Amino acid sequence: MPSITLGVDLGGTKIQVVAVANRRVVGQARHPTPRTDAAAVIREIVATAEEAITAAGVGHDDVRGVGIGTPGTVDVATGHVSGSSNVPGFMDDVALGPTVAQALGGVAVVVDNDVRVAAMGEFRRGAGRPYRDLLGVFVGTGVGGGLILGGRLRRGRGSAGEIGHTLVRVDGRECPCGKRGCLEAYAGRLSIERAARRKHEDGAHTVLFEIMKHKGRDRVTSSVVAEALERGDELTQSLIDQAVEALGIAVANAQNTLDMEAIIVGGGLGDRLGPAFVRRVEEAIVPHLRVPDHPPVVLSTELGDLSGAVGAAVVAGG
Repeated sequence: MPSITLGVDLGGTKIQVVAVANRRVVGQARHPTPRTDAAAVIREIVATAEEAITAAGVGHDDVRGVGIGTPGTVDVATGHVSGSSNVPGFMDDVALGPTVAQALGGVAVVVDNDVRVAAMGEFRRGAGRPYRDLLGVFVGTGVGGGLILGGRLRRGRGSAGEIGHTLVRVDGRECPCGKRGCLEAYAGRLSIERAARRKHEDGAHTVLFEIMKHKGRDRVTSSVVAEALERGDELTQSLIDQAVEALGIAVANAQNTLDMEAIIVGGGLGDRLGPAFVRRVEEAIVPHLRVPDHPPVVLSTELGDLSGAVGAAVVAGG
């Protein structure tokens, strides 16, 4: 077995790690994201990485590098992250890269924003391979975006591609970031859950929380949303309609600015709801385009829920 590169996708609900050798996933592991503090999250990242190494059939000496995609604002040079409202303890400055590197025996660790590395995963190994200018929109616990322009990942000064925090409604719903009217306030899974709880408390009927309890979840996960839609839950359908409308506005604004070849829609919720959801987003984009007769190609992810982990491995040289 050749040396491997680990790719870590840190999300609000799960930690996914893949081991990559010769551009193939040769081992993987997934653990829930702890809901306590940053130290617990980092310990779980290390434990998940250890499991992926074992699954690949190699030892620590065979790991040549680790890439981590994390929500929040990332200092790529130092591996520190902050400003993530979706991961416990990550609003404050967290020395993610250095701490994981030390725990794994001093291996080189590269840290970048989770959706940027997911966009790289799709660009290099997934649905984005035919294109040089694309936007990846990842709808999960929050909503993030990654920009590939001229075949290169665009980081800007650290927040390029943050489509989730573009404005879709003035003085609209409160976003986890603290502002109002962001795309994430309408399309992020956490915001959808919060809106559903408020409406349910006000007397609206929904099966969301019944499904959540039946599945043994403590949160409204993407699979819970999908099942509620399958059961014709009107409140869930209304919230997803609002999410689609908001995505159409935000993505069209990005397209009008950058004129990209392709838009790739994924993330936990985007992948779980599948091609039908992506087609609805595509239809919602077109009315807002400056040049509607020349729209971008709108695609589902090819790597699915491994986009982020594979992209993290790519960023680390895997």
